[in-house]
Amino acid sequence: MRFVIVTGMSGAGKLTAQKMLEDLGYYCVDNLPVPLISKFVELILEPNREITKVVLGIDVRADQSFDEVMEALDDLKKKQFPYEILFMDSSDATLQNRYKESRRMHPLSPDGKVIDGIRKERRILKKIKSDADYVIDTSKLLTRELKQELENIFVNNEKYNSLMVTIESFGFKYGIPSDADLVFDVRFLPNPFYIEELKEKTGNDKEVNDYVMASEESKIFLEKLTDMLLFLIPLYVKEGKNQLVVAIGCTGGRHRSVTLANELYVKLKGKGSFGLKIEHRETK
Repeated sequence: MRFVIVTGMSGAGKLTAQKMLEDLGYYCVDNLPVPLISKFVELILEPNREITKVVLGIDVRADQSFDEVMEALDDLKKKQFPYEILFMDSSDATLQNRYKESRRMHPLSPDGKVIDGIRKERRILKKIKSDADYVIDTSKLLTRELKQELENIFVNNEKYNSLMVTIESFGFKYGIPSDADLVFDVRFLPNPFYIEELKEKTGNDKEVNDYVMASEESKIFLEKLTDMLLFLIPLYVKEGKNQLVVAIGCTGGRHRSVTLANELYVKLKGKGSFGLKIEHRETK
């Protein structure tokens, strides 16, 4: 029996995750009244039951104390019933935008500001998040990437990557990415923009890549940046960080920054227990 409890911040993708797990063969039940949780477990454990994979969705409701949920989970633990907790999270800014786009009110602040409800919910869920076996931050996660992550964990039983590292190239003339954790400026490198045959190309083109990486400074910078990140990333994992955005910028965000972001991605791929993705903001 594999019993997964899915919870997390409202708007972070809890229901989406449940639907995806249902498609992967899990029997899903959402928001049982707290007093029925133990009874539900007893029922699915009865002999001759064919159900072997179960998901129970739990979220914050205005009409019940989440402390009762924690007590119910503690009771399952005392009875030595094994379960896993999947916590769906997202940044406050992303959650606000999602509520704004959907024109929905936050369940904990139906008559007030959405951000007040988000902050209140985050306080309530602090304990269960710290107890979670898996925390997935959907702030920058595409639907297909979420599905792949769930398949890796709950179908393929692959090692869980608690930290998702996003390498993002950008142009300083358009502003620094608002969600960047680490920002690196590569405007000191030779600029392909001033080479006529390279001007309209990007760092995704071999000619531009070769031009930028022909510089000794580019090679040294890449090696030093790789070493620093391989030192820092395990420390971020240890501190419980779930999302790390490494932003690399040049003037227009199409040549040097794209090249270095691509090269860094290759250097970091497969080098540790963290997820890795790459984005080029100005080449979309």
